[in-house]
Amino acid sequence: MRVTTTINGVSKTADVEPRLLLVHFLRDTLGLTGTHWGCDTSNCGTCVVWLDGVPVKSCTVLAVTTDGHEIRTVEGLEQGGVLDPVQEGFINQHGLQCGFCTPGMMMTARWLLDNNPNPSDEEIREAISGQICRCTGYENIVRAIRWAAAQSNGAAKEGATL
Repeated sequence: MRVTTTINGVSKTADVEPRLLLVHFLRDTLGLTGTHWGCDTSNCGTCVVWLDGVPVKSCTVLAVTTDGHEIRTVEGLEQGGVLDPVQEGFINQHGLQCGFCTPGMMMTARWLLDNNPNPSDEEIREAISGQICRCTGYENIVRAIRWAAAQSNGAAKEGATL
């Protein structure tokens, strides 16, 4: 089936099998390997992307259903060579270790901050509750998201810790 979708602001058209999952369409067909594929059961959240502005687990979405829709992946966070504050936060606050869950965490964090610019730690934890990190205790991830919120709101300075 022919699918035309907008990915990170760019229209893409491809022929896909009806059973192809969005995660495989992104990674294997389009070469956007920032979206990770983890558990095969939709439990881990490493594959989170936005579909029409809403976070979804791309391992649960058929590529053909995205025809005519807009997708944003972790590659779409960086704009014009400038990292998103969420990406900077994960770097500055050591919000990653192995990095496997990081793309999904970042996409969820950006969505949270777009909808709640000043979330509490509890709200951050609730937002990322559908994602599993096996390396960290989530403290640095929460700190990274708080840092990004402060940066976005103009309260953080380069290299600041919260």
